[in-house]
Amino acid sequence: MLILFSTLALFWTLAFLGAGINAWIIAVSTILLSIQFSYEPGLWVSIFMWGPVIAIFSIIKHRPWRRRLFTAPLFKQFRKVMPPMSQTEKEALEAGSVWWDAELFSGAPDWDYLLKTQKPKLSSEEQSFIDGPVEKLCDLLDDWKITHEDADLSPAAWDYIKKQGFFGLIIPKQYGGKAYSAYAHSEVVMKIASRSIAAAVTVMVPNSLGPGKLLLHYGTKEQKNYYLPRLANGQEIPCFALTGPEAGSDAGAIPDNGVVCYGSWQGEDNVLGIRLNWQKRYITLGPICTLLGLAFKLYDPDHLLGDKESLGITLALIPRDTQGVHIGDRHVTLNVPFQNGPNTGRDVFIPMNQLIGGTEFIGKGWRMLVECLAEGRGISLPSLSTGAGKMAARYTGAYAALRRQFNTSIGQFEGVEKPLARIAGLTYQMDATRNLTLSAIDAGHNPSVISAIVKYHLTEKYRECINDAMDIQGGSGICLGPSNLIGRAYQAIPIAITVEGANILTRNMIIFGQGAIRCHPWILKELEAVQNPDRKRGLVDFDRAIFGHAVFLMRNVARTFFLGLTRGKLLSSPSQGPSKTYFQQLQWMSAGFALTSDVAMMTLGGALKRKERLSARLGDILSELYLTSAVLKQFVDDGEPESDIPLVKWCADNALYRMQECYRLLFRNIPIRPIAWALRWLIFPSGRPYTEPSDKIDHLAAQLILKPSNTRDRLTRGIFKPTDDSRFPQARLEVALQQLEKVKPIETTIREAKRSGLLETKNLDDQIIEARAQGIISQSDVDELQLMQELRRKVIQVDSFPNYGRQFELENRYSLNINYVSVLDISATEIAS
Repeated sequence: MLILFSTLALFWTLAFLGAGINAWIIAVSTILLSIQFSYEPGLWVSIFMWGPVIAIFSIIKHRPWRRRLFTAPLFKQFRKVMPPMSQTEKEALEAGSVWWDAELFSGAPDWDYLLKTQKPKLSSEEQSFIDGPVEKLCDLLDDWKITHEDADLSPAAWDYIKKQGFFGLIIPKQYGGKAYSAYAHSEVVMKIASRSIAAAVTVMVPNSLGPGKLLLHYGTKEQKNYYLPRLANGQEIPCFALTGPEAGSDAGAIPDNGVVCYGSWQGEDNVLGIRLNWQKRYITLGPICTLLGLAFKLYDPDHLLGDKESLGITLALIPRDTQGVHIGDRHVTLNVPFQNGPNTGRDVFIPMNQLIGGTEFIGKGWRMLVECLAEGRGISLPSLSTGAGKMAARYTGAYAALRRQFNTSIGQFEGVEKPLARIAGLTYQMDATRNLTLSAIDAGHNPSVISAIVKYHLTEKYRECINDAMDIQGGSGICLGPSNLIGRAYQAIPIAITVEGANILTRNMIIFGQGAIRCHPWILKELEAVQNPDRKRGLVDFDRAIFGHAVFLMRNVARTFFLGLTRGKLLSSPSQGPSKTYFQQLQWMSAGFALTSDVAMMTLGGALKRKERLSARLGDILSELYLTSAVLKQFVDDGEPESDIPLVKWCADNALYRMQECYRLLFRNIPIRPIAWALRWLIFPSGRPYTEPSDKIDHLAAQLILKPSNTRDRLTRGIFKPTDDSRFPQARLEVALQQLEKVKPIETTIREAKRSGLLETKNLDDQIIEARAQGIISQSDVDELQLMQELRRKVIQVDSFPNYGRQFELENRYSLNINYVSVLDISATEIAS
């Protein structure tokens, strides 16, 4: 019995450590020798005992035998069952890079590597730009006028954006741009978004996926020298035309096409180029653009470029005034009126030098887009979402503190505390995730899977935060007007979750579907080996990958079960403070995720691609692992301040519970039931331990945004915080909140007097008069309380308008057209055409 337990312990240790074949040979040989000397079995028993072991290890150790007897049949079967991969899928997999997501897929993330990642910082130049021009732009913007009257930014705002170089944040200084870091880019977008979503979208698009970004990465020297200075100073307004009526997320279905031919360009005949036809919609900045980036399929039926007729997705730059280009009318984007609309092209001829990157990048358009989209997804929309969350945390928190029901601040009701805690916790999580992702981008990574995670989850958490803010603010949230700080952010939610990849698609098909192949240490190697046209070379690579995969799988089985039994408590942690337990829990969840992913891919194979809900739940686990890693890193980077502990606990408890529930639903829906039972037993051998954040944590997290504090300032750092309370409702809320803290001791004195029977009246105003008459409070106290009452009334008031109806709408429509002409600075005849 002792030998049996020793053998099991030794085998488990080897599997846990991911030991190689030599270690296994030594271990098994040692055990057999112990049996041989302890029990002295006969000749036939010894042969029976040693024979199979020697045979198996000889085959495994001798690679030619191993490949012939084991790997070759498996290799043949893999080639037979491997699902076909489209060109767009292949290019998407090859685009971008992996980073911390690969560590999470390993089942044993290296926390020291994560914590050594440099915290993002602004340079003095970047900070000056945010404190100066960005602050000035926010002051210039009147979001109510933009959204309700003009349906556009004011001419003054447009002029300021161009002159101050807001369109050139990512363009190098040699071309007249600012060459700002991804972190600075994000900070600019976040601050503007907290003032006006329409303005934030206007600024972020030229600095995200578009001509500028594509030219930086792929443009020819001539293209960069000509276009980048014009983009940087606002002389050119860019847009990128990708989405069309017949093809949204399915890029392979783009019907827009170009044909290689000879034509005329700028007075010169017989120019080799492309004749284009397209129809696009949902194009941001499309109505006012002067330079279109275009994605289309290129064909060469006359073989003017070579033997191939179908050349693939290609990208081009097309000046707006090119013959055959038609800019359509505007789309009406949910009362968040950034410039967006359709455009078409009919027999538009351009020369070859208008292709982005020239002829060298013909057919590589989809990969170019995916690589640039990955970086843009990691910056623009997460920044906008985080800005909305911070705004909800700061101003809805203040509103909840100031608004009273039953003579009590509504923020003190337990029912209201839960959404307040959710706003605070999700905002902390969004900001931490944004910062970690920007650290990776600024360090030179282009993490495509992580960018999909942050795009999906931060826009969804933006939705949660604003929905909660709406619930708390009630009538003041649904009555639009200059005083409403969250109404337009609420209306913009569907825009954020739709653009740059619809969230349903991102969650169900991209995060795990792409992540499983890109981030797994062996899957991509196996796929590449199977698809290698050199069968002999492919077999060698496949042999190495499949046995490496086997060791990886055994390690995760042993590791997961051990961590499940101990709940991760015996593991080392990079922190010995409040975050220690959470680092250990994440290692447990990571090991379980690595094992579950492997088993799902091995048992379901290509069918997993069609099991979108299973794929989505696996993607959710990976996402929660990444989001919580970001939270723990930010907490450690900040020195683990005690005041932030409720936020960290809320985020981590919520994430662990969500992961547990994803596992539960996975186990319930995996079609091969014995596999599901085995996984549940391996990952949670002692039961499922996690619950939602406790009521106590909800209470502590909610309190952090109900009063002025360093934690509240740190949580909402980077948004627009005006100080002029005569113009800005944000400032009125802040003044009222400061006054509330000032009068709290006075209100406490009155409550105690009422409780002691010294005061008979019930109404607060009457109590103040009675308390003053009895000398319980001073006249200065009365003055402070009356000021508080006046400030509170101003804060809870909502806007109202006379004669709101048909005539009002017609006046607005006229105003929109006039402003549209002034922005474009073109003739009415051109608009009519």
